[in-house]
Amino acid sequence: MTTTFKRALSIGVAALVVVTSCGGGGGDEPLDRDAANSSLDDLVDDIGWIDDPVSRRASIPPPSGADLAATLPGIDTFDLSVDAPLAEDDATVEIFASTEKSGEGTDGWINEVAEAFNDAEMTLADGTRAGVEIRQIASGTGYQFIASGKYVPDAFSPSNQLWVEMAAEFQPMTEIDPSLVENTAGIVMKTETADDVRAAYGEATPETLVDAVIAGDLVMGYTDPFASSTGLNFLVTVLDAIAEGDESRITSPDVASVFEQFQRQVPFVALTTLQMRDSVESDTGTLDTFVMEYQTFIQTDSLQSGFEFIPFGVRHDNPLYAVGDIGPQKTEVLELFAEFAESDFADLGREYGFDPPDYTAGIDTPSGSTLIDAQAIWKDKKDGGRPVSTVFVVDVSGSMAGSRIQALQLAMLSAREFIKPETRVGIVEFDDRASLRLPIGEFDLNQQGRYTAVAEDLAPGGGTAMYDGVVLGLSMLQAEAAANPDVKPLLVVLTDGETTDGLDFDRVDNTIAGLRIPVYTVGFEANLDELGRLSSLVEAASINADQDDVEFKIAALFNAGG
Repeated sequence: MTTTFKRALSIGVAALVVVTSCGGGGGDEPLDRDAANSSLDDLVDDIGWIDDPVSRRASIPPPSGADLAATLPGIDTFDLSVDAPLAEDDATVEIFASTEKSGEGTDGWINEVAEAFNDAEMTLADGTRAGVEIRQIASGTGYQFIASGKYVPDAFSPSNQLWVEMAAEFQPMTEIDPSLVENTAGIVMKTETADDVRAAYGEATPETLVDAVIAGDLVMGYTDPFASSTGLNFLVTVLDAIAEGDESRITSPDVASVFEQFQRQVPFVALTTLQMRDSVESDTGTLDTFVMEYQTFIQTDSLQSGFEFIPFGVRHDNPLYAVGDIGPQKTEVLELFAEFAESDFADLGREYGFDPPDYTAGIDTPSGSTLIDAQAIWKDKKDGGRPVSTVFVVDVSGSMAGSRIQALQLAMLSAREFIKPETRVGIVEFDDRASLRLPIGEFDLNQQGRYTAVAEDLAPGGGTAMYDGVVLGLSMLQAEAAANPDVKPLLVVLTDGETTDGLDFDRVDNTIAGLRIPVYTVGFEANLDELGRLSSLVEAASINADQDDVEFKIAALFNAGG
């Protein structure tokens, strides 16, 4: 490693955000950390990178206040999974439905109910024909739309009651059915891990798991409580366990302090349950324990042997609520739909995995205001008091020209609003070679100005050496971690295409897996399979973004990852 590179790295890095293309192959076993560090040094020496730090500072606008709701895209970004092609005088309702029941295959239960309901040409008491539209949207995102007022549906069917309580802080919510189809959230543990916990702590419960994680006896992963119903449920369950069941203490400073200790031992917060499932199934996964809904658990073949499912928190029984004052006609449509679903489609729900073990809620449902405060505690304490470093590895190859580079610039500028000033940030660019554009430094106003200048000056051209950029960024992160072993490193890749130059996946996969630095990838019209393979090496997320929703997805990524 050259003296110049060592000097550049000493300025600081620990999270790498890669904005790039894709590439790759396979590998054998991940290297141990020492061997991975040695391999990384050799790779960096091989790539012929360029030291080209930005020479100007751009002006930056006053901070707008990092607000996830402010980045919400247009509602049409979220597809109607069921449309109701009825006449203008017919009574049609739109339901926001959580993704585990509004997707495809066994994740599409409510779609099949709605299609059958529409085909049945149901009529109201006054003879008006009734119809139902389903919009596929994550519970947390649906809540954001309702709370912000940016778009309010006729009805909301999140995974659990928690989102309803929060939404009721902003809109009148009227119960139609407390449970369209049954489900629960659970802690999924390797059987041998569960046995070890019981041997050491007497039983495997949320309370004992909190103690085990804080003590470093358990490696735990869970999902983003701003997006995921399971993640929000788990957050509240952990806070409730720390508060010993006293809701009045859930958001108190003493509980928040213990929660910060818990977070120090959590290596992985996934954006969604599906990402959690994919990371668990990865060959390089390291989690002993993670959270998941029962319907997802029972449909994941790799978890049916050697794992236990331990229900926790509130039940996930998919309630149906009217939002706002929708009037008697639409209310009657919703009541007909709920009755139709329960009478004719309960068996289909069980077939699709909505058939959880008997379970009584382990906690009381907190108020909406308490839940909102709990999210605020998580946002403040999610890094566990550890300093965060982030490096953006940015694809400026020729194929990024046009709308892709514009979307990438928008992503970087949006991310700026969600990066804390104390976070250390750096940037690597690559075309057919990797260039160090912004040495890592604290994200103060000077660093923000340099960061913005790099984003504004992106100029596409040349080939695509994504993995050269990745290893350069990882080396910066390793130098930062050597200076401060307590640092929390991240890597995010923003990209569009295929690797054409330099290193390939086969040369770097075992090294990346051995370093244990998360590699987040964001694809713009990209080879998503390749990006998913890269991210899965260290249990990170791969995101598909375009100009319509890139701000929201980047905001969600930094809200969860640091």
